[in-house]
Amino acid sequence: MGRIRRLECGPGASACRRCPEKRGCSDGIEALALDGEGLGRSRGGLSTKIHLAVDGRGLPMRFLLNPGQAADNPQLVPLLDGITVARVGPGRPRCRPETVIADKAYSHPSTRRAMRDRRIRFVSPERDDQIARRTAKGRSGGRPPTFDAEVYKQRNVVERRFNRLKQFRDLATPYAKRAAYYQAELTTAAIILWLQ
Repeated sequence: MGRIRRLECGPGASACRRCPEKRGCSDGIEALALDGEGLGRSRGGLSTKIHLAVDGRGLPMRFLLNPGQAADNPQLVPLLDGITVARVGPGRPRCRPETVIADKAYSHPSTRRAMRDRRIRFVSPERDDQIARRTAKGRSGGRPPTFDAEVYKQRNVVERRFNRLKQFRDLATPYAKRAAYYQAELTTAAIILWLQ
Protein backbone atom coordinates (compact mmCIF):
# COMPACT_ATOMS: atom_id res chain seq x y z
CA MET A 1 0.00 0.00 0.00
CA GLY A 2 2.77 2.48 0.94
CA ARG A 3 4.67 1.86 -2.30
CA ILE A 4 1.56 2.38 -4.43
CA ARG A 5 0.76 5.61 -2.55
CA ARG A 6 4.27 6.94 -3.29
CA LEU A 7 3.89 6.16 -6.97
CA GLU A 8 0.47 7.81 -7.22
CA CYS A 9 0.95 10.85 -5.00
CA GLY A 10 4.49 11.82 -5.94
CA PRO A 11 7.64 12.10 -3.86
CA GLY A 12 7.56 12.81 -0.16
CA ALA A 13 8.96 15.79 1.72
CA SER A 14 12.59 14.66 1.69
CA ALA A 15 12.66 14.33 -2.09
CA CYS A 16 10.96 17.69 -2.70
CA ARG A 17 13.62 20.34 -2.41
CA ARG A 18 12.19 22.84 0.02
CA CYS A 19 15.44 24.80 0.06
CA PRO A 20 16.14 27.40 -2.64
CA GLU A 21 18.05 26.37 -5.74
CA LYS A 22 21.83 26.26 -5.50
CA ARG A 23 23.48 29.37 -6.85
CA GLY A 24 27.04 28.07 -7.26
CA CYS A 25 29.87 28.54 -4.81
CA SER A 26 30.21 31.26 -2.23
CA ASP A 27 32.13 34.41 -3.13
CA GLY A 28 35.22 33.26 -1.22
CA ILE A 29 35.41 30.02 -3.14
CA GLU A 30 34.75 31.78 -6.47
CA ALA A 31 37.70 34.08 -5.73
CA LEU A 32 39.96 31.00 -5.38
CA ALA A 33 38.87 29.52 -8.71
CA LEU A 34 41.46 29.63 -11.46
CA ASP A 35 40.85 30.53 -15.09
CA GLY A 36 40.13 27.51 -17.21
CA GLU A 37 39.84 25.18 -14.19
CA GLY A 38 42.75 23.06 -15.46
CA LEU A 39 40.55 20.49 -17.19
CA GLY A 40 41.51 19.35 -20.65
CA ARG A 41 41.00 16.51 -23.08
CA SER A 42 43.68 13.90 -23.44
CA ARG A 43 43.75 10.28 -24.56
CA GLY A 44 42.23 9.10 -21.30
CA GLY A 45 39.45 11.71 -21.19
CA LEU A 46 39.30 14.80 -18.98
CA SER A 47 42.57 15.30 -17.14
CA THR A 48 44.67 17.81 -15.27
CA LYS A 49 48.45 18.00 -15.53
CA ILE A 50 50.62 18.85 -12.52
CA HIS A 51 53.96 20.59 -13.02
CA LEU A 52 56.07 20.16 -9.90
CA ALA A 53 59.36 21.72 -8.82
CA VAL A 54 61.23 20.04 -5.95
CA ASP A 55 64.46 20.75 -4.14
CA GLY A 56 67.39 18.33 -3.91
CA ARG A 57 65.73 16.40 -1.08
CA GLY A 58 62.52 15.96 -3.07
CA LEU A 59 60.42 18.39 -1.05
CA PRO A 60 57.83 20.27 -3.15
CA MET A 61 58.72 23.91 -3.81
CA ARG A 62 55.95 24.91 -6.22
CA PHE A 63 53.41 23.35 -8.53
CA LEU A 64 51.22 24.53 -11.37
CA LEU A 65 48.06 23.03 -12.85
CA ASN A 66 47.05 23.11 -16.48
CA PRO A 67 44.81 21.11 -18.83
CA GLY A 68 45.97 17.63 -19.79
CA GLN A 69 46.43 18.37 -23.49
CA ALA A 70 48.55 21.49 -22.94
CA ALA A 71 52.28 21.38 -23.66
CA ASP A 72 54.76 21.10 -20.79
CA ASN A 73 57.45 23.39 -22.17
CA PRO A 74 55.68 26.79 -21.68
CA GLN A 75 55.07 26.03 -17.99
CA LEU A 76 58.72 25.72 -16.92
CA VAL A 77 59.60 29.42 -16.71
CA PRO A 78 56.41 30.40 -14.79
CA LEU A 79 57.03 27.45 -12.47
CA LEU A 80 60.53 28.70 -11.67
CA ASP A 81 59.44 32.35 -11.40
CA GLY A 82 57.30 31.62 -8.36
CA ILE A 83 60.07 30.06 -6.27
CA THR A 84 61.96 32.03 -3.64
CA VAL A 85 64.19 30.57 -0.93
CA ALA A 86 65.15 32.60 2.12
CA ARG A 87 68.87 32.97 2.80
CA VAL A 88 70.40 31.93 6.12
CA GLY A 89 72.00 35.33 6.64
CA PRO A 90 70.99 38.78 5.47
CA GLY A 91 70.07 39.44 1.87
CA ARG A 92 67.29 38.99 -0.59
CA PRO A 93 65.77 35.53 -1.03
CA ARG A 94 67.24 33.31 -3.75
CA CYS A 95 65.04 32.99 -6.79
CA ARG A 96 67.46 31.35 -9.22
CA PRO A 97 68.50 27.71 -8.85
CA GLU A 98 71.96 26.54 -9.86
CA THR A 99 70.70 23.60 -11.93
CA VAL A 100 67.34 22.58 -13.39
CA ILE A 101 66.92 18.92 -14.28
CA ALA A 102 63.92 18.26 -16.51
CA ASP A 103 62.64 15.51 -18.76
CA LYS A 104 62.38 15.62 -22.56
CA ALA A 105 58.97 17.30 -22.49
CA TYR A 106 60.62 20.53 -21.29
CA SER A 107 63.45 20.35 -23.80
CA HIS A 108 62.95 23.08 -26.39
CA PRO A 109 65.30 25.69 -27.86
CA SER A 110 63.24 28.52 -26.35
CA THR A 111 63.50 26.96 -22.89
CA ARG A 112 67.24 26.43 -23.28
CA ARG A 113 67.59 30.07 -24.35
CA ALA A 114 65.57 31.26 -21.33
CA MET A 115 67.74 29.19 -18.98
CA ARG A 116 70.94 30.57 -20.57
CA ASP A 117 69.64 34.13 -20.16
CA ARG A 118 69.04 33.45 -16.47
CA ARG A 119 72.45 31.75 -16.08
CA ILE A 120 70.84 28.49 -14.96
CA ARG A 121 72.40 25.17 -15.88
CA PHE A 122 69.72 23.20 -17.75
CA VAL A 123 70.08 19.40 -17.93
CA SER A 124 67.59 17.75 -20.25
CA PRO A 125 67.99 15.27 -23.12
CA GLU A 126 67.26 16.57 -26.58
CA ARG A 127 64.13 15.19 -28.23
CA ASP A 128 64.46 13.05 -31.36
CA ASP A 129 62.55 15.50 -33.57
CA GLN A 130 64.81 18.35 -32.44
CA ILE A 131 67.91 16.29 -33.20
CA ALA A 132 66.56 15.49 -36.69
CA ARG A 133 65.69 19.15 -37.33
CA ARG A 134 69.14 20.31 -36.19
CA THR A 135 71.02 17.72 -38.25
CA ALA A 136 68.89 18.42 -41.34
CA LYS A 137 70.14 22.02 -41.28
CA GLY A 138 73.73 20.82 -41.47
CA ARG A 139 76.35 23.28 -40.26
CA SER A 140 73.81 26.04 -39.76
CA GLY A 141 71.93 23.79 -37.28
CA GLY A 142 74.53 24.49 -34.63
CA ARG A 143 76.11 22.27 -32.02
CA PRO A 144 74.08 19.86 -29.89
CA PRO A 145 73.34 21.14 -26.39
CA THR A 146 75.51 19.80 -23.59
CA PHE A 147 73.99 16.94 -21.64
CA ASP A 148 75.39 15.51 -18.40
CA ALA A 149 74.02 11.98 -18.00
CA GLU A 150 75.33 11.65 -14.41
CA VAL A 151 73.48 14.77 -13.25
CA TYR A 152 70.36 13.67 -15.15
CA LYS A 153 70.21 10.51 -13.02
CA GLN A 154 69.13 12.73 -10.12
CA ARG A 155 65.81 13.39 -11.88
CA ASN A 156 64.44 10.32 -10.11
CA VAL A 157 63.95 12.59 -7.06
CA VAL A 158 60.96 14.31 -8.66
CA GLU A 159 59.59 11.01 -9.98
CA ARG A 160 59.72 9.55 -6.48
CA ARG A 161 57.93 12.64 -5.18
CA PHE A 162 55.14 12.15 -7.72
CA ASN A 163 54.81 8.54 -6.55
CA ARG A 164 54.58 9.77 -2.96
CA LEU A 165 51.88 12.28 -3.91
CA LYS A 166 49.90 9.50 -5.57
CA GLN A 167 49.67 7.78 -2.19
CA PHE A 168 47.21 10.52 -1.26
CA ARG A 169 44.08 8.91 -2.66
CA ASP A 170 42.28 12.09 -3.63
CA LEU A 171 45.26 13.24 -5.68
CA ALA A 172 45.66 9.92 -7.47
CA THR A 173 41.97 9.81 -8.40
CA PRO A 174 40.96 13.48 -8.57
CA TYR A 175 37.33 13.90 -7.67
CA ALA A 176 37.63 17.66 -7.27
CA LYS A 177 35.98 19.39 -10.21
CA ARG A 178 37.34 22.84 -9.42
CA ALA A 179 41.01 23.69 -9.82
CA ALA A 180 40.93 25.66 -6.56
CA TYR A 181 39.92 22.54 -4.62
CA TYR A 182 42.52 20.37 -6.37
CA GLN A 183 45.18 23.01 -5.71
CA ALA A 184 44.16 23.10 -2.04
CA GLU A 185 44.53 19.30 -1.84
CA LEU A 186 47.98 19.52 -3.43
CA THR A 187 49.00 22.27 -0.99
CA THR A 188 47.81 20.18 1.97
CA ALA A 189 49.76 17.15 0.70
CA ALA A 190 52.88 19.30 0.22
CA ILE A 191 52.58 20.62 3.79
CA ILE A 192 52.28 17.05 5.11
CA LEU A 193 55.38 16.02 3.15
CA TRP A 194 57.34 18.99 4.52
CA LEU A 195 56.30 18.14 8.10
CA GLN A 196 57.36 14.48 7.90
